[in-house]
Order: sequence, then structure tokens, then C-alpha cells
Amino acid sequence: MGVEAPQPSGGTIDAADLTALAARERLANGSLRAAELTEACLGRIAVREPEVQAWACVDADLAVNHARMLDSYRQTGRPLGPLHGLPVGIKDIIDTQDLPTENGNALDAGRRPSDDAWLVARLRAAGAVILGKTVTTECAYLAPAKTHNPHDAGRTPGGSSSGSAAAVASGMVPLAVGTQTGGSVIRPASFCGVVGFKPSFGLIPRSGVLRTSRSLDTIGTFGRTVEDVALLADMLAGHDSPDPDSRPMAAPRLLETASSAPPLPPQLAFVKTPAWADIDQDCAEGFAELVHALGEQCDEVELPGIFGEGAAAHRRIMLAEIAHNLRHYYARGSEQLAPQTRAAIEEGRTISADDYLAALDWRETLYAGLGEIFERYDAIVTPAAPGEAPLGLASTGSAAFNVLWSLMGTPALTLPLLTGANGMPLGVQLVGPRNDDGRLLRTARSVSYTHLRAHETRR
Repeated sequence: MGVEAPQPSGGTIDAADLTALAARERLANGSLRAAELTEACLGRIAVREPEVQAWACVDADLAVNHARMLDSYRQTGRPLGPLHGLPVGIKDIIDTQDLPTENGNALDAGRRPSDDAWLVARLRAAGAVILGKTVTTECAYLAPAKTHNPHDAGRTPGGSSSGSAAAVASGMVPLAVGTQTGGSVIRPASFCGVVGFKPSFGLIPRSGVLRTSRSLDTIGTFGRTVEDVALLADMLAGHDSPDPDSRPMAAPRLLETASSAPPLPPQLAFVKTPAWADIDQDCAEGFAELVHALGEQCDEVELPGIFGEGAAAHRRIMLAEIAHNLRHYYARGSEQLAPQTRAAIEEGRTISADDYLAALDWRETLYAGLGEIFERYDAIVTPAAPGEAPLGLASTGSAAFNVLWSLMGTPALTLPLLTGANGMPLGVQLVGPRNDDGRLLRTARSVSYTHLRAHETRR
């Protein structure tokens, strides 16, 4: 049995509060209509969006009409798609032919792509309802956008996938798609208190998605449960030849694996990483409690000293590739770019080819250093962020606990298991070996269950 977010007890359950998996079951058996679910999400948007501001664009008529078409299709008795009737939010750097894709950039205001991104076409084929485009930071970099944290409007939701995380956290949509180059899925999931999943590099094709860094950009998923993010990632995994890092593979069966019981209790390596010096005290205390609760399942493991080189290597790769991929924006109107974006392009131009290539070499060197850990442990446990979402909207927070895993292309996942001193979510990050995403998801589900049992016992 899967670990799901608690559903309201007593009275009528608002369809917008259902997990994606629970909603899918009701849509399949006919107890919930796609139009009913879409309208419930739109109703929630009407209530929460003025404060949260998670959406760059929502076309209610388009979404409802599509949902009604899906309801009519269901009545024909033909097989339903695996995401039939499920509303999904799409980060606004991912092309949609029937909605604007503005990349969070004033220079792309009003941009209308002629085609869907590969993943959007995949979603439509699976029966999903594209509810709208979620807010991104400018060009998926660091300049904060308009979105507020749904738990405290005075705090950042994180970035760059700020809108996707906030939309799921506030119940406006059960599923959303984001991207990560540094910490843009894991960090906002932690700050907003949802599950965020960054798969292995290359698992989900990026054709039709704004490219900032070919070596680092990864599609990720947001949901309320491990099963929810597994369901969405399952549907998006595949091969698309225009993406040079996409590769042919067998269907990963992520949901099936995530929902299964591990053959043995997962063994976990608690790793502080070189970023531990930046940790907030309440976050450190929360992890001490978590490690204690996991008991014999978890050992503290120290990374080799060479991992201290990872953050600098990631930064050199990211900035050099940003300078190349976003140069046309700089040429068109550098004065219209946010200072953070402009500075990234300018710094990236100063990085020599030798330094860039040397930074790329660190990916495999560091990943080899994880070999012994993954021989003994199912996953690494480490913070998703230094602490709670920071006060103020001038920054999206630190990605210090994310960049190592983005550099190495390992799968990573945020579980909303802890709470900070101010009552804000603290995410627990799990990291697994490359291309073993299903095992990581299964381990994460098991950890969620273990944590919930321990919590109930303490109560």
C-alpha cells in the first residue's frame, strides 16, 4: 500500500485535495469526471492565486473544454491514457503550442511556439489536461519571479521552478513539471513542502525546453507523494533523437517499482557534503533526529575530500554554457535582462575552454567516488536545502546541497518530512545511483513510511 498525503476526513472531499494517484483511480472508475477535477483545480486557483502567484498563464476555457472532451472519450469505452483527466502545470520554459511560453523573460513576452515540447506532446497523448504555465525565474536562472511561498507569503518559494512547486503545495494542481540545472526542483520542493523528483540526467528528453546548460539541465516532477512523482516521470521517460543526451531505453516502470516493497529494509548513508557549513541549526537538529529514528538503517558516511571541488566545477560548467545558450538574449537587449542573468552571461564569457573542459572531467571523477557508497547503501540522505525558506523575495535561496548531484547527473528526490523552527517545511533529500531511479523512488517511499510510523509512535 502506498504512502499518500492525508486526505480530509469527514464531509465531502474537494477533488482538488486528492493525490494524483487517488484522482486517477476515481477518473478511471467513473466516480470523478475530468471536467469536475479541472473545475475544482480552477476553483482553488481562484482562491489561492492572488496570494501565491504561481501561474504565468491559465486558460480556463481551454482546460475545461479539453477535460470535457476526455469525459466524452471515456464514454466510448475505449482504453484510457495513463494520465486520463489529470491536470498538470508546465513550467514556462517548456513550449506549448496553445499557450504562451515566455521563459520568464521580458524579451519573450507574447511568444507563441508553433509546436509542443516533446514532453508536452507526451502528456497530451497520455490524456493529461494542461492546466496552464507555471512561473519560472528569468530563463530558469536566479532572478526571483513573482511567486510567493504558499505557507508564508513573506518567504521565497525557491527557484527556478517556483511556480510548479507552489502550485502543487497550494492544491492548485496535483502534478507539475519543472527543470533543474542547479537545485531548481529539489530546493523549491523543500521550501514549499511537496515531493520533488529530479531523475537521472537524460531520462526525460528536453526537446522544446529552453536550454541553459546542455550538461546539467534535467526535467523534474512535483507531486504530493512519491507515487505521484513516479507516475508523472514514468509517462515522460523516453527517447527523442533531437535531444543529444536522450538515450534509447526500456520502459523504466517507475511507478510499479516505487509502489513495491523493498526486498530488505533500505540501508541509507547520511552524508553532510561540503555544504554542511551552511546548515541552519534547526535543520541540523532535524536531521540528527531523523538519523536517530532510522536507527540501524542509517550510517553517517563522510565523502572524500575531492568532493569539495564539485561546487566550483558545477558553477564553471553552468556559467560557460549559459553564456553560450543565452547569448542571443544579451545581444537583443542586455539592458532588459535581470542583473543576475546579465552577470551570469558576462562571467561565463570569461571562462576559458581549458577550465570548462577540466570542470566537465570532474563529473565522472566525483561519481566514481560514490561507487563504494552505492555498493553498500541504497541511497544517500542529505538536506535538500540549508534550512527553511528564507524570509523575503530578493533571493530564491541556496542550492549548495543540490549542485553536487546535478553535476553528477544522479537521481535525487525531496521528501517533506521535517519542520523548521518557524513551522516551515524542511525537505529530506535522497540521492541514488545513476539510472536506478525506480530503486530510489522505492527507497524514498519506504523512508516516508518509516518516518510516519515513528512520528505516530511518538504521538
